[in-house]
Amino acid sequence: MSENSEASGTPSGSTTSGGSTPGPQPEPLRFFGTTWVDHDGGYGLRRAGAAVGSLAAAVASCFVLRFAYQGLEIAEVGSLVGMLVVLMFAVCSAIAFRRTWDGFGRRPADPSREDSLRGLKSIGFIGSLLAYFFRSLLEAPGEKLRRTEYETALAQYVKRRSTRTGNPAARRSAKGKRTGRK
Repeated sequence: MSENSEASGTPSGSTTSGGSTPGPQPEPLRFFGTTWVDHDGGYGLRRAGAAVGSLAAAVASCFVLRFAYQGLEIAEVGSLVGMLVVLMFAVCSAIAFRRTWDGFGRRPADPSREDSLRGLKSIGFIGSLLAYFFRSLLEAPGEKLRRTEYETALAQYVKRRSTRTGNPAARRSAKGKRTGRK
């Protein structure tokens, strides 16, 4: 979240942040930008495109893995190795699905742990693609998290702005005049 629209380089929200006034700006999402705020600018089409694209990528990835498995069969490495490869991709995909799905709802508590799991998530890329597909059916992936953060920042900004209304110098002089009248 950035406090100033000039610093962030993103246009301010049309209805929520009051036009071009400085304040918290929504964080853009991949493939969606800031269209998730008001669900405008082709948001529905982008969601449909993200869902279809991630599902197509997952299907294509399954074909690639199938060809790799056929390569292992041609090489006659044995059924144990083939079973271990299938098990490894299944477990890594399940872990990657869960981590990706959880990442749409909350920020990671330990970013270094997420960095250490990057290789495992790369192996289980099909799970990440499927998580992206299923989340795209509900909302833009990560929208709920970003919306919560944006609305919290906007409420805090409005609260800070409302406590600073008026001229502080005028209040001091008015208090001084009142105490002088007694």
